[in-house]
Amino acid sequence: MKRAALFALLLAAGAWSAVFAQAYPDKPVRLIVPFSAGGPADVLGRLIGEKLTRSLGQTVVVINKDGAGTILGVDMAAKSTPDGYTLLLGNVAMVINSSAGKRLPYNLQRDLVPVSLAFTQPLILVIHPSLPIANLKEFIAYAKANPGKLKYGSSGIGTSIHLTSELFRNAVGIDLTHIPYKGAAPALTDLLGGQIDLMFPGITPIVAHVKSGRLRALGLTSLKRSSALPDVPTMNELGVKNFESTGWYGVLVPAGTPKAIVTRLNRELVTALNLPDLKERLASQGGDAVSSTPEQFAAFIDSELKKWTGVIRTANIQVD
Repeated sequence: MKRAALFALLLAAGAWSAVFAQAYPDKPVRLIVPFSAGGPADVLGRLIGEKLTRSLGQTVVVINKDGAGTILGVDMAAKSTPDGYTLLLGNVAMVINSSAGKRLPYNLQRDLVPVSLAFTQPLILVIHPSLPIANLKEFIAYAKANPGKLKYGSSGIGTSIHLTSELFRNAVGIDLTHIPYKGAAPALTDLLGGQIDLMFPGITPIVAHVKSGRLRALGLTSLKRSSALPDVPTMNELGVKNFESTGWYGVLVPAGTPKAIVTRLNRELVTALNLPDLKERLASQGGDAVSSTPEQFAAFIDSELKKWTGVIRTANIQVD
């Protein structure tokens, strides 16, 4: 009798979930973007929100919740009701925070459920053109002959630019001096002015400077070339094998969100991210519209956690 009662409860729960999913959504959905309005993440969030508004038949409202290096926005999403009406646009910063040993108000893998990857973008190694360096091979040779002389800028300690620089430094066995800034923009300004020698920024703000000759591009951190700068090879092509570091964004929901709703959201996202106009728009940002199953996105997050935890420990980086 106990088994029969349990079976009946499971059937009822399944039926309720199916009915709930069929009715979903019947009110506006909010998409939390843990960055300020007007930036690349906000633009991506609004593009995704626009497509989901059409396919779901309900308005998707972008909520910008900036602060503490994405922690405030991620926490807001993690603590939201798991009913499919709160989505999160997460990114690599969210993973780095969890890799750095910080005391966080949430557990990334316990409190959030991946839905789909959405966007990836390579970082790019650029140097000031005054350096007597023409390519990556010459760069590595110069750095080894002048340990600690070359200064690299980052958007701050523990950011993806910083950790990618350390990942590269360890991969090729060179010594560089780190100059952290409060954001990528001031670091780029000093690179253009020659106050620092190199940087690993995202490709989007760099394209014009490379084409004008104000910066020299040596290699991409992705495994494939970018249509934005098709003549720039990847690190992998240049002999730094299996080197990969990408900027990325993906959609997650609070843990406990009904599986049927996760499946529905994944289906709508995959459809939207394969639309030609959205792919074109994101390509113009120097990246790629991508999609995945929830399981693939979860595995990707796991691999990112392992990679950045290793970099932080190897370089003994203390992240505030």
